[in-house]
Amino acid sequence: MKAVRFHEYGDPTVLRYEDVEQPTPGPGQALIRVAATSFNGVDGNIRAGFMQGPIPVTLPHTPGIDVSGTIAALGAGVAGFEVGDQVVGFLPMTEAGASAEYVVAPADILASAPTGVALADAAALPTVGLTAWQALFDHAKLTAGQRVLINGAGGAVGGYAVQLAKSAGAYVIATASPRSSDRVKAAGADEVIDHITTAVDAATSPVDVVLNLAPIEPAQLAALLDLIRPGGVLVNTTVWMPAPSDEQRDVRGIDLFVRSDAQQLAHLVELVDSGELRVEVARRVPLAELPALHADAAAGNLPGGKVVVLAPDA
Repeated sequence: MKAVRFHEYGDPTVLRYEDVEQPTPGPGQALIRVAATSFNGVDGNIRAGFMQGPIPVTLPHTPGIDVSGTIAALGAGVAGFEVGDQVVGFLPMTEAGASAEYVVAPADILASAPTGVALADAAALPTVGLTAWQALFDHAKLTAGQRVLINGAGGAVGGYAVQLAKSAGAYVIATASPRSSDRVKAAGADEVIDHITTAVDAATSPVDVVLNLAPIEPAQLAALLDLIRPGGVLVNTTVWMPAPSDEQRDVRGIDLFVRSDAQQLAHLVELVDSGELRVEVARRVPLAELPALHADAAAGNLPGGKVVVLAPDA
């Protein structure tokens, strides 16, 4: 089968589009004929060698932690799925990813794919959708009537976070650049702050929750605490920079490490199929162009939304 792998850590030129042996599912695993994967920032960090401590991989390594596709074979002991089922999943980061024609996945991390979007486009959902869900509800415990500031809402996680927070009945303040402000408004934000021309502290009154999705300076992250009313929470996804807390005011800082959760993913799929959650794809590229996509990401030239990487013949 065709796959993109890197045999050593480095810049995007280490990625090779090559022929590799098709994997075989073991007990508890499913072999998936990949429709698509998607690009996540962590893919570039793993390839560059920046994540060897928290996310050790075996070289050569196939990137791609999101997958959408069709089950081609099942290993022993798998229940709840059949060959031919269309599925989505957030794959184990340390194992071979879905930048290939086929990938093996633990069956217990899979959910049925949404029927309301193209199967390939469904690869835009798992990792970023789960990140937004876990940030807002597992960690921030967001409830109706609360005010939430989503800092860096113009990216893929931000798009889902705005939608989910709004559907939960929260008042949503979002920061975004001018190029993504219309998309953030369309996702349901009540207020959009242009972070280029306006300081984030322009939020007119305290908020209950801040979700930081932006790669800001530590001093800027600490300043966000001042916007949170006593008893509130700051959830931070830029995990190389620990989230600060304000113990005197009982404002907690939480660092989010997204985890695969098939039940939560199935719920997100339900929201997609009911029309309550939109899957947005900014760009679609063939697998053979994955090295160029990594180069675009490294140069800061990716669009704000999600980029889907199509497997051959997908």
